Amino acid sequence: MKSVSAEQSVKACERIENGEKDSKKKKRRGSRRSKNNTSGCITEDIHVESSDGGASGSKTKDCRRSELDNPDELTKASNVAFSSMPYSSGSLLVPSVEVSKQLLSKSCPDPRDCEQSCRMDGDLFQQVECVSERKIFSSHWSLDAVNEALEKGEVYKALIRVNAHNRSEAYCKIDGVPTDILINGNVGQNRAVEGDIVAIKLDPLSLWPKMKGFVTESVAKPEETNSPPEKDEPVSHFVRGEIDAQQNKCLVIGQGAENCVSRNSMPLPDSCSSSELKGNGTPVEKLCAVLSSFPNKRPTGHVVAIVEKSLVRDSIVGLLDVKRWIHYKEGNARTNKSPLSHSDDGYLQLMPADPRFTKLIVPFHALPGSIRARLESMDPTLEAELVAAQIVDWSEGSQFPLAQITHMFGRGSELEAQISSILYQNSVCDSEFSPDSLASLPRAPWEVPKEEVQRRKDLRDLCVFTIDPSTASDLDDALSVQSLPGGFLRVGVHIADVSYFVLPDTALDAEAQFRSTSVYMLRRKIPMLPPSLSDNVGSLNPGVDRLAFSIFLDLNWEGVVTDRWIGRTVIRSCCKLSYDHAQDIIDGKHDVAANGWPALHGPFMWSDVVRSIKQLNEVSTYLRQKRFRNGALQLENSKPSFLFDEHGVPYDFVLYPSKASNHLVEEFMLLANMTAAEVIFRAFPDSALLRRHPEPNLRKLKEFEGFCLKHGMELDGSSSGRFHESLEKITETLKDDAVFIDIINNYAMKPMQSASYFCTGNLRDNVAEWGHYALAVPLYTHFTSPLRRYPDIVVHRAVAAALEAEECFLKQKQISVNQVRNCFTGVHFDKDAVESMEGKEALSIAGLKHGVPSTEQLSKIAAYCNERKLASRRVKDACDKLYTWCVLKSKKVFACEARVMNLGPMFMTIYISKLGIERRIFYDRIEGLCADWLEATSTLILDKLEFKRGGGRGYLKPLKDVAYLVSPSDACVAKYNAMSVTDTTERREEVVVPAVFPLTVQVFSTIPVALHAVGGDDGPLDIGARLYMTSYYK
Repeated sequence: MKSVSAEQSVKACERIENGEKDSKKKKRRGSRRSKNNTSGCITEDIHVESSDGGASGSKTKDCRRSELDNPDELTKASNVAFSSMPYSSGSLLVPSVEVSKQLLSKSCPDPRDCEQSCRMDGDLFQQVECVSERKIFSSHWSLDAVNEALEKGEVYKALIRVNAHNRSEAYCKIDGVPTDILINGNVGQNRAVEGDIVAIKLDPLSLWPKMKGFVTESVAKPEETNSPPEKDEPVSHFVRGEIDAQQNKCLVIGQGAENCVSRNSMPLPDSCSSSELKGNGTPVEKLCAVLSSFPNKRPTGHVVAIVEKSLVRDSIVGLLDVKRWIHYKEGNARTNKSPLSHSDDGYLQLMPADPRFTKLIVPFHALPGSIRARLESMDPTLEAELVAAQIVDWSEGSQFPLAQITHMFGRGSELEAQISSILYQNSVCDSEFSPDSLASLPRAPWEVPKEEVQRRKDLRDLCVFTIDPSTASDLDDALSVQSLPGGFLRVGVHIADVSYFVLPDTALDAEAQFRSTSVYMLRRKIPMLPPSLSDNVGSLNPGVDRLAFSIFLDLNWEGVVTDRWIGRTVIRSCCKLSYDHAQDIIDGKHDVAANGWPALHGPFMWSDVVRSIKQLNEVSTYLRQKRFRNGALQLENSKPSFLFDEHGVPYDFVLYPSKASNHLVEEFMLLANMTAAEVIFRAFPDSALLRRHPEPNLRKLKEFEGFCLKHGMELDGSSSGRFHESLEKITETLKDDAVFIDIINNYAMKPMQSASYFCTGNLRDNVAEWGHYALAVPLYTHFTSPLRRYPDIVVHRAVAAALEAEECFLKQKQISVNQVRNCFTGVHFDKDAVESMEGKEALSIAGLKHGVPSTEQLSKIAAYCNERKLASRRVKDACDKLYTWCVLKSKKVFACEARVMNLGPMFMTIYISKLGIERRIFYDRIEGLCADWLEATSTLILDKLEFKRGGGRGYLKPLKDVAYLVSPSDACVAKYNAMSVTDTTERREEVVVPAVFPLTVQVFSTIPVALHAVGGDDGPLDIGARLYMTSYYK
């Protein structure tokens, strides 16, 4: 076996030498200048830091496949489906392995040609490291060494996040530390990928760089620059993620793979010494003390071990670099060289669609049979196929990880193929619900049982209505309002009682937890619960009896809650209103006779509904103002909404601003959630599922403060309340500039971290970390959306247990409800009653009956739900980007206005308010373009050259890459067509006038740009931006 490997290594080395000779001139030219990477997400996730609640394990998906190469060696999804789920012994709160087999039997997309290749051992790939015997990366520490170092405070455990715009930069957020740790370079990252839980060691304090001022998150990171480096400034080998190919000869065996090298050949620095982390307290407290002493220092570190591998390692989607393979084979044919056997040393590169991941190397002999056949026939269309791969090995001597193909989705330019890949990457289960889970649901038509009506409070004579998006089918919240003596109002918040149908320790409960959340993709919804439940018997549809959890809040006109009642009820909604209907009522423009208004059920008049909406709007306004006075923070910006044709394909987008009707519903949902949080924490202090929102990322907050200060705006980020007040003052100052207000709000979101679920028992000693920063409240949870969020079901069970324990306690004490109202769940909380022997016994019995989980179980549920919620958000963001890409592809070129946010001699950063995105435009070394940068006035002058440059070295990009040129006559025709819309019902297109050369640009200038779709069949999807210019000379 060793002799065979040695022979393969010799052949591989010969192959690399041949590849170097064949492409020597091209590589010499290509290495003279780094490429400018302008890729980025169309919809950025403002919650940069996420909970490290994800658990390790294999990907929870399987697929239907045919003609498998080696089916006996394949790993079935049903065997690993719940490795990322929280596990609890003896409880079905978490699905069992048997249940998972049924849930995931069809859980992955149905790709056109989906084959799973055979398993490969790490030893199979040692041949790729034959060229360089020296190690590129340091060895990972053992788990025992990591645990020992964690106890001593020598290393820290954290989740690693990679910069999508500069892969050589990564960030680690340590719990309790106000700023993140910079992990710079591939060597420092030490083979960790996005989402891994890693152990990091801090660099010496003397090596920490200075905390730089504000730059936009998606534009230029602190380590990037918009100008050439100074003579005494060290140059990173990974500027914009590019690899300096001259430092190492570690070539990848295969079809002309690019040269690769580590960040540098210097040894990694020693860790921050104990003398620097002096003082008493925990390691985190000592580190915080150092950061407080050096607020302008940016902590850096390096990865020493991967504690828990991210699930995304198993689902990296991208395109195979087939052209290199074909070019190599054709080169051998021209030179009459005998190519090596495919099974001996063939490798392909896989270029991930996500820029946070490095390229992958896939051995030819481990490819699925269909791909091998198409490669052998030199089929160039294979390069357009979206594929998924999983990392199987990444050794210390290999610059790139080795992978195997697991799925194929179709052409990258097809909408369905892209959606399937998005779902696959995020482990979203879109299969049918299992028969076992459906068996427990009532059959239609369903009516509320009479005995259930007797056990509940009957509210069917109350004017109750829902307000939701016009397309919503899962209606899980409704509102009502009643006038009380003394000018008080009794507001009712009625939430679908899903826990009545989804009982603990059932197949339906296991599947609901597995899915965890409904996933929304504009034109499609993947429900958490079966549609027969979420859209029918569980939904608060109008005109039918439905089960609910109701919270009645007695409020005065200042929004102060004076009393409350919580209980299980039966309601009958009188109508289903959309946000537009409610807004028309608020604005006084309602006309019930007009088309589109819903039917009204029961003994109510439209005047009853109109009066209720106006009363609720008035109270919600007081509640909103009160929240902000108490320190709450509200960040809003316009979001693009898509218009679809009859085939479900997006063709245009419009901005959808938030309305007063949205705020009306929001305020009462927030109040209900806060009420539920208070109830379950008091009843079950060690097993309450709450939601916390940490303070902003300190580094990004300082950058934002620096940005505001630089441009004459004062920002106080010392608290959420002062942060909101500062933004309000800035907004008032900029009230005539809606675009800039949108920019400020967009940048203000960047320091914000993700909110996350947690179990109170886990943070019993850190109550200060329970709070919700944006809402400025100490306790918060999710209670109001049980049809689409599993945590809400868990909270419902805890509330139900508290209600039953309260009733049992009062009966045992023989106390009338009229004498002591709601001692467990009311405004006047009786702590002595809850902590008494009788109270504890009642709560314990009720908790077991309703399935309130233990601290350990709830911690795992919270972690899993956090991971699924983030996955759902990623799916939505990716679909928004995909739909935007489809619109731009159909339009070919889309002209719009943009605001210049960052400017320098090499590139500018623009903000496109139409889409709420940022893009870079590079103009350095462009053929036919002169870029003059005036440092003194921070002014850029771009002019068109009518002659080609002579002399010089390096590659010049064509002018069309930076500017979309139209003739003046074409611009006039476009303007006329946009202004002469004969159908008045159509939305008149915005007229964008192209600019002319010379173009003078300063920061905050408004310039015309042309957007276009990038990628699809030939690369990752992206949105390209160019200057929109007019010239007689193209």
